[in-house]
Amino acid sequence: MSRFFSSKYSSLEAYTPGEQPKDMKYIKLNTNESPFPPSKKVLDAVAEQASLLQLYSDPECTPLVAKCAELYGVKKTQVLMTNGSDEILNFAFMAFCDSQNPIVFPDITYGFYPVFAELNGIPYEQIPLNDDFTINVQDYVGINKNIVIANPNAPTGIALSLDEIERIVSSNPNNVVIIDEAYVDFGAQSAVCLVDKYDNLIVTQTFSKSRSLAGARLGFGIASEALICDMNTIKYSTNPYNVNRMTMMAGYGALCDNDYYMNNCKTIAQNRSYTEGALIDLGFEVLPSRANFVFAKSSLISGEELYRKLKSRGILVRHFTKERIKDYNRITIGTIEQMKALVSATEEILKELKK
Repeated sequence: MSRFFSSKYSSLEAYTPGEQPKDMKYIKLNTNESPFPPSKKVLDAVAEQASLLQLYSDPECTPLVAKCAELYGVKKTQVLMTNGSDEILNFAFMAFCDSQNPIVFPDITYGFYPVFAELNGIPYEQIPLNDDFTINVQDYVGINKNIVIANPNAPTGIALSLDEIERIVSSNPNNVVIIDEAYVDFGAQSAVCLVDKYDNLIVTQTFSKSRSLAGARLGFGIASEALICDMNTIKYSTNPYNVNRMTMMAGYGALCDNDYYMNNCKTIAQNRSYTEGALIDLGFEVLPSRANFVFAKSSLISGEELYRKLKSRGILVRHFTKERIKDYNRITIGTIEQMKALVSATEEILKELKK
């Protein structure tokens, strides 16, 4: 770092995104992107907006917010569009957390939560998952602290039920509970239906996974009007034009083609079932996922060695070095052809170990 870098960030451990190597063509199963392209409505909408780039985008994302509110059955004033769901999460950390209002989250979860906390000088606590990597709901009941939970969790893929989420939200009425639903469309229950019942609940989602727009960077939050108003104050104090006009209309087009994307999610869930079964047949332990990835380990090979051997064969998966999960790899679910290639390569690797 330079000698000018502020000391308040000197110990900050930045988030590490999934690798994007350019040395060869890979089957990319490491960053939870959709294997399916955006729909034609999205492409047409983006092309139309490209000729208007000399103009600022609509800071209120008016058509997109209206369509999102219609789809999810909420008021337009209960929706906030952001530059990826990372931005809505950061807005929430900034708006509702401080030295008197700390935040808690699981010890194995999305790696940006501790980064946001440290970046904003927020005290935080990491609550250990159970031995089977499930969340112990009782750990969060009535703790009188702000809470953020990814549901399904990442990188495990394990989901809480709606009843379990409501138990956490209802027992902490004087604190904000953020439910990060980046992967909810692949088989979990959304908590959006609870936002009118609980004024302390924020539900965040993204267009990156289920709606094939990872490269466009679009996310949103749904909550009570008061909470959205608070986060809008943060938005308009930092980056009022946070969603560019091409991304805004890409999102609108995606919501207009919602059936296309939800059918893709069903296909991914089917491919997930195939992958789970095939890996179990090869002796892997696979956690019960409701996301567009699986989290798996083998007693025959370390997580790091499997990751490296797959990479040498042109297949990328995500390996984490954290002690508790270092034997696992997170494997994004792609097309059935991609998953068969993964299984075939893994089988070859395991056979080589026996020679």
